[in-house]
Amino acid sequence: MPLSEHEQRLLDQLEQQLHAEDPKFANALSSSPTRAISTRNVVIGVVVMIAGLLVLLGGVATQLLIVGIGGFLVMGAGVYVAVSKPKFSADAGAPGRAGSKPAAKQKSGFMSTLEEKWDERRREQ
Repeated sequence: MPLSEHEQRLLDQLEQQLHAEDPKFANALSSSPTRAISTRNVVIGVVVMIAGLLVLLGGVATQLLIVGIGGFLVMGAGVYVAVSKPKFSADAGAPGRAGSKPAAKQKSGFMSTLEEKWDERRREQ
């Protein structure tokens, strides 16, 4: 069942407030697939894995145990790089975002009402 226009506006407002008050948490809840995997990391990881495999095979061919172990470790590093998340997002430093300090200090009537109700409940207990 689709949301009514009023419900959709309320949902959008709540989302904007969440981004304004706690942008790090809001980004963690975001389900955007572009933030989950970096194509660059996958490509670099695969190249490192292939290089590690070649070193491993070279170690096996020459019967040098230390070279084989080194190749295995390089392959493991390649897998780690391929599946790791990017350390920064492209929009984190964009100016004028909703998470800027002036917007974060403002509280809407909706959030302040919820906070007052919460405080009243806490005082009653």
